[in-house]
Amino acid sequence: MKNLVKGAILAVGLFATASVAQAQQKIGYVNADEVFQQTTEFKTATDQLKTLSDAKQKELESMVKVLQDKNAAAEEKYKNRSEANKTTVDAELATLGQEIQQMQQRLQDVQKVAQEEVGKKQQELMAPIQTKVMNAINAVAKEKNFAYILDIGTGAVIYYQGGEDITPDVKVKLGIK
Repeated sequence: MKNLVKGAILAVGLFATASVAQAQQKIGYVNADEVFQQTTEFKTATDQLKTLSDAKQKELESMVKVLQDKNAAAEEKYKNRSEANKTTVDAELATLGQEIQQMQQRLQDVQKVAQEEVGKKQQELMAPIQTKVMNAINAVAKEKNFAYILDIGTGAVIYYQGGEDITPDVKVKLGIK
């Protein structure tokens, strides 16, 4: 009977210790993307990216217009082609065809460079904002003594302090060395 009482007291003590340990492992969550998109810096960066993107789009549209005009000129020459001017028109069409191909290649190149420029500018503008948001999340997590912060937008753990890594135990369970 004495052993039974000691066992019960020990069990209650273990449960109490486990409860205290679990209470210390606070878990919070945040929608980091929502916070990110509501910063004033994000709005400013988005406006800058739109301005750059619009400028590149206008540049591409003007190149497309020139290309369309060349195509229209080639079609018109082809329509006016006759037996009398066949040799001359064919030579002109061949030259126009080469010009059109070169312009198409230039258009593709300019389009690729424009996408790269916009992507680079986006990274340049957004990276500091992401850092600022992550620093704020980390600061709040530390202030409020959270062990883990989950990003509900992505499902990722974006902050953790301590905890136990069970990777080795899972590997053993699966027979992985």
